Amino acid sequence: MAVPILKQGEVLIASIQAALTDTDVIRLQEDIMEQVGRFRSRGIVVDVTALDVMDSFVSRSLRSIAHMARLRGAETVLVGIQPEVAFAMVQLGMSMEDVNTALDLEEGMAFLQERAKEREPREG
Repeated sequence: MAVPILKQGEVLIASIQAALTDTDVIRLQEDIMEQVGRFRSRGIVVDVTALDVMDSFVSRSLRSIAHMARLRGAETVLVGIQPEVAFAMVQLGMSMEDVNTALDLEEGMAFLQERAKEREPREG
C-alpha cells in the first residue's frame, strides 16, 4: 500500500495510514527522496499517528529517511507517535534521539517553519 505524500509549500507530508510491509517502507523511502529532489523540498513531516505498532525495521527506516533527507538539504520531523508505541520503543531500545519528533502535525509544521527561519540569511 503506497503512502500518500502531499506537498504543502516547501514541505512534504507523508501520512502513514496503516501498518506497512517492508516493501512499503522501502517504497516510502524511495518516493520521499525522489520528491525531495523534484520539488526541492526543505522539510518533511512523516505522520505515524495511525500506527499502533512500530517494529525495528520501520523505526530504522524512518531514521534513515531523516538522515537521507538531511543530506539532501531537507529537515524531517516524525509526528504522532502513540504513547504505547513510544513505551514499546523505549523498552526495546529503539532510539530516535537523532530524529526530530513532535506531538502532532501542527507542532511538526511549526517546528519546520522555525527551522526555515533559522536558515534564512540575516540582514545587517
